[in-house]
Amino acid sequence: MTLLLVFAAVLLLAVLLSALAHRTVLSTAVVFLLAGFLVGDGVFGVVHVTAQSPVVSSLAELALFAVLFTDGMRVGWADLRIAWKLPGRALGLGLPLTLLVTAVLAHYVAGLGWVESLLIGAILAPTDPVFAAALVGNDKVPGRLRHLLNVESGVNDGLALPFVVVLLAVVAHEDDLHLATIGWELLLGIAIGIAVPWIAIRLERTRWFAVSAQYAPLNAVAIGLLVLALGKATHGNLFLAAFAAGITVATIGHKERDAFEHFGELIAEIFKLAALLVFGALLTPRFFGDIGWTGWIFAILALVVARPVALWLSFLRSKLGTREQLAAMWFGPKGFASVVYGLLVIASGIPAAGNIFTLVALTIVLSIVLHSSTDIVVARGFDPNLMPAWQQRLESRGRRMLRLPGAHAPRGPSTPQPADIEDRPAE
Repeated sequence: MTLLLVFAAVLLLAVLLSALAHRTVLSTAVVFLLAGFLVGDGVFGVVHVTAQSPVVSSLAELALFAVLFTDGMRVGWADLRIAWKLPGRALGLGLPLTLLVTAVLAHYVAGLGWVESLLIGAILAPTDPVFAAALVGNDKVPGRLRHLLNVESGVNDGLALPFVVVLLAVVAHEDDLHLATIGWELLLGIAIGIAVPWIAIRLERTRWFAVSAQYAPLNAVAIGLLVLALGKATHGNLFLAAFAAGITVATIGHKERDAFEHFGELIAEIFKLAALLVFGALLTPRFFGDIGWTGWIFAILALVVARPVALWLSFLRSKLGTREQLAAMWFGPKGFASVVYGLLVIASGIPAAGNIFTLVALTIVLSIVLHSSTDIVVARGFDPNLMPAWQQRLESRGRRMLRLPGAHAPRGPSTPQPADIEDRPAE
């Protein structure tokens, strides 16, 4: 009850500040993270949670599922086939390279063993577009960049999971790595994500069924809940199931997607903010105080070196514009997938579990603060309407001065500036 009360109060505050957050570097994600930190045991002690609390893992899992389901609805199979090359580079080369670079940093900077370093690399390899919302959700940002970030983040969560499970088994010195089981769970998750929405939408279009306008937004909700329940019951990969289900609805159910779009984004946002509040409550002043300087250096390098280097190598000789490539290299925020995988490590009870979770949690916190506060800054480079008011006033004043008597525009044909020239189409 206390957690619900705190969440409701912070949600109201976030709503009241949402217009300001949309125009400035203020981030609602940071508001919830900070609120969780303040009400947790380390400060005011209003909310009592630990990393082993069921509410923590459940909320993180539900938030990730909801986000991936709604993200999948933004693309269809046709979109993936047409514009797959850039996400394919990010997933086929960028993901394993990010894992390896992060592992090297964990080994040489944080002092972890090689297997533990590879494990932390797998946990931090997935990305989350939620904390780059000003880019992913802005139509003025080039579509191929938004498509790249969206598809990559939706697929890499599930692709990283097998590495996490296998490396956990290796660290725990298990004889059976369960490779067949892991492969089966991945395939089963994809199958559930495709089959459930396909059957549901086909049934709706038969002459025996019809959906009223009032219940139309709930159609996709029912599909998502059924995918979640079946995934839980069969141990299929929930995250691949969620993304596959969203893509399937977008491919064959345009009407269902349009009815659910706004409603679904609100549901995902509520789960996301609740998970951030609970995650923030796990953090205490002692948590940050116990981290040595090597841990801080590792977390910073994991954000500013690992992904940028990996994507720079992945996009060599690609036709992605420089500004778009820099944006993609920077916006590899760590989010709910890394939280969920970090909690898996805590639950495993391996000797290095506490150290790994500490480094993962610190990296996620820095990522949330840095990425969710700079997405609006980077988005302004693509959408001038997002400029702060003072900058808009200066530009408006400059245009008025040019129109004053005696102020003449330069003669001769205008030369297009580099910022006005569109990048060539992606591969």
